[in-house]
Amino acid sequence: MKRTTWIWAGGALAAGCVAAAAWMLQPSIAAVAPPSPAEFEPAAIARGARVVAQGDCMVCHTAKGGEPYAGGLALRTPFGTIYTTNITPDAATGIGGWSLAAFTRALRHGVARDGHLLYPAFPYIHYTRMSTADIGDAYAYLMTRAPVAARAPDNELIFPLGFRPLLAGWNLLYLRPGPESDDAAQSVEWNRGRYLVDGAGHCASCHSTLDPIGGERSPAFSGGNIDGWDAPALTALLHAPKPWTREQLALYLRHGWSPDHGAAAGPMSPVAHSLSQAPAEDAEAMATYLMSLQAPAAPAATPAPPAGPQTAQVMQGQTLFNGACASCHGAAAPMMAAGGRPPLSLSGAVAGASPDNLIQTMLNGIPWTHPQPSTFMPAFAASLNDAQIASIAAYLRADAGRRPAWTGLEKRVADLRKENQP
Repeated sequence: MKRTTWIWAGGALAAGCVAAAAWMLQPSIAAVAPPSPAEFEPAAIARGARVVAQGDCMVCHTAKGGEPYAGGLALRTPFGTIYTTNITPDAATGIGGWSLAAFTRALRHGVARDGHLLYPAFPYIHYTRMSTADIGDAYAYLMTRAPVAARAPDNELIFPLGFRPLLAGWNLLYLRPGPESDDAAQSVEWNRGRYLVDGAGHCASCHSTLDPIGGERSPAFSGGNIDGWDAPALTALLHAPKPWTREQLALYLRHGWSPDHGAAAGPMSPVAHSLSQAPAEDAEAMATYLMSLQAPAAPAATPAPPAGPQTAQVMQGQTLFNGACASCHGAAAPMMAAGGRPPLSLSGAVAGASPDNLIQTMLNGIPWTHPQPSTFMPAFAASLNDAQIASIAAYLRADAGRRPAWTGLEKRVADLRKENQP
């Protein structure tokens, strides 16, 4: 019996080594002359714009103050800093020399045109599920953008992760190439929603916890953390202070705001802006699929006020809130009545288990980055110190959230402020 077990184990190890070697030894695909925009049908370019918006490609591939899609954005990971690449059709520094076959291989298998393995900060484990038609349309759109000569800085990874062949083993564990088949038992809209959420939308990349080597833990959508922001569990939307509905979620996904839940902030804000460029039915399909994943709602209960007298920190927070925040967020504030904004008691940032999103929103605000009407909140990082922000968070947690106090608030503010530094 032992001999048989060892034979099976040895065979499995040998097969794994062969498969890993196959991943490492990817051939180069010959460069092509950058295609002319006239080579692509206008309809394909228009469809590609929709696909690229679904994937939020411009946000990750545009550095602060940089040209769209020219790369250079620093992605800080537990393993070091990865800089996004130039995906404009520049022949020397972008993907101008990439054929459709090379582009498809990158999305399906995580392999660059020259054969090197891509880091999974580029979510090819999700893009692999995209259809051949959508990949072709995305290629048409990107190849008709303005070429920009911009080379990304070298990645700054801890040793030995800069050795790309190591990714072959990672791919064996986490990459399952190719699209998924539709579920015949579900509706057309549900299948479309799953396709968008699991494919171009790559929602699990942010909304799932990661294991020690950066793979998404199962179950998916159970909540994660990105850039110091909590990405809430997408399977617990019925557990919010006011349970989400499909209609509310679709509105939030497409506009970054819900009258019953508040505004998107942090990394979610640009995602909603990208989805606003796609047809409404895309957000509606995503909402249909996500709402089908929900755990049963907990019995409704009104949280009781925390017991005991107010602490000095909460009292200071109330004073600061009245001076700095109440003109917009107070119950009698004109924008609350005229704008129909939800009270802070419905905010997940106030009611959540972690204070991170509330602290980050106060530190960074919600920038007004788009010309059309959108949510705006000024940043307070420069005008309030760590103790002041911590005291406001403590006050909101007690007064609006009616939840047990967070601990270590001032230290957490200091840590997040440091983490936010470029």
